[in-house]
Amino acid sequence: MNRILPLVVCVALSLMGCGDDAVSYSAPVGINLKAKSSDTVNSTVTAQKGISTESGNPFKVFVDTAHQELDGKAPSRVEIATLTLTLGAGSVGVASLAEVFTGRVEILFRVEESNNTYVAGHVENPTGTGPVPFLVDFDSTAMAPDDYTRFLDGKFNVVLRGSAAPTFMNKGAEVDFQSTFSFTAFE
Repeated sequence: MNRILPLVVCVALSLMGCGDDAVSYSAPVGINLKAKSSDTVNSTVTAQKGISTESGNPFKVFVDTAHQELDGKAPSRVEIATLTLTLGAGSVGVASLAEVFTGRVEILFRVEESNNTYVAGHVENPTGTGPVPFLVDFDSTAMAPDDYTRFLDGKFNVVLRGSAAPTFMNKGAEVDFQSTFSFTAFE
């Protein structure tokens, strides 16, 4: 009996150290998007930009640093811990996200070559200037293998879309948004 207890304790302690989160790296990544009232199509506001075109390419910095932190290995999966949207101070013609959107607003990743889309997150009826938190929907393990490789290579667009607020199309507005992702890469 006395020999079994230390063995059980050792096994329990070793299992506590096991799990998905043993090696990970986290960092925020921001991207600026723009939309105009005149670009609204079918009452939908859409803004998109290639993730790698953002100044300083913060997503590439995130992935490169994750490789280093994971001992040179590519992340087996990437999660989004938080996702927010902020109305930029340079916006003209609107003072609140409620003047731009009504109903569901989504941020998606559209992968180059395949054109497959993956929902990063969503929010209902955003108000104020933000940062407005989104509910995270993203699951990198659900991506097709080729899409996941393109994702890690930064070969995707960030797409913001939602139903236009009733008066947005007539405002002549030019809107700046900042979307901020808190990504975590896992070994």
